[in-house]
Amino acid sequence: MELNKRQLLQAYRKMREIREFEERLHTENTRGDIPGFIHLYTGEEAIAVGVCENLRPTDYIGSTHRGHGHCIAKGCDIHGMMAEIFGKDSGLCRGKGGSMHIADLAKGMLGANAIVGGAPPLVIGAALTAKTRKTDGVAVSFTGDGGSNQGLVFEAINMAVVLGLPAVFVFENNGYGEGTGHDYAVGGRDIAGRAAGFGLPAVRVDGTDFFAVYQAAAGAVERARQGGGPSVIEARAFRWHGHFEGDPGLYRASGEVDRLREDHDPLKIFADKVKDQIPVAELKAIDAEVHALVDDAVAKARAAENPAPESLLTDVYVSY
Repeated sequence: MELNKRQLLQAYRKMREIREFEERLHTENTRGDIPGFIHLYTGEEAIAVGVCENLRPTDYIGSTHRGHGHCIAKGCDIHGMMAEIFGKDSGLCRGKGGSMHIADLAKGMLGANAIVGGAPPLVIGAALTAKTRKTDGVAVSFTGDGGSNQGLVFEAINMAVVLGLPAVFVFENNGYGEGTGHDYAVGGRDIAGRAAGFGLPAVRVDGTDFFAVYQAAAGAVERARQGGGPSVIEARAFRWHGHFEGDPGLYRASGEVDRLREDHDPLKIFADKVKDQIPVAELKAIDAEVHALVDDAVAKARAAENPAPESLLTDVYVSY
């Protein structure tokens, strides 16, 4: 599919924002100022951006515990995200969600989720709402390869097929469910092939190639928007960091991450594919702008106020 220069630059900027955001958190977390666990998305940038560049602001996504990349791809404010992860009152969730429960309903981001496979049931609710209200909306869930074995994921896919919902189920196969290899834990090994058994289109794509993901998502989103029902995309990529920050990664082969950084970098792959359309200098200018943006976000997050003690009793129940 042909994308114009503006679209290409926007996609690259989003991927660079994810990379810079995550690598900076990798550094900042060592200082001990960030509460809670952090799960980094580095190495999977092309999946979130390839999918979300096909979505409208009014569409919804459901995320995983590894949710920063999904947030940025859907348009969440980086300053608000950084403040949230630092647990500050100016964060997207007033510092109450942190990394693993970050959300922004105004941007259609239903939230990161500490429940493995927790997004698909939420997303079919959003998709059913879109269908019932005839809003022309689409809902997308992101789930890891480990989550693909959860029963509630199967039930959600089946329900989406039965009800003909405008939903897209994206499985991010990054090779590991925590410390367990995908090939060991998934009997069929072909997540898309297994999903197809529910009676919906399911494809496998290279999750390090933005263009492969974008094209698959374009077809799935358009199908959903036109009333064709749900689809599944299995995107294979590689996470560069541990399952969580502090994971010693003893289950990985020696030199594995170095090889991934050299041969399977989504940003390098993207830059190589657009080299005849976009000068390297323009991409480097974006790199510098994003670096400054994340620097500013960290500085402001560190300086921001902590939530007041009395706020602990607010936002507990919804008031109608």
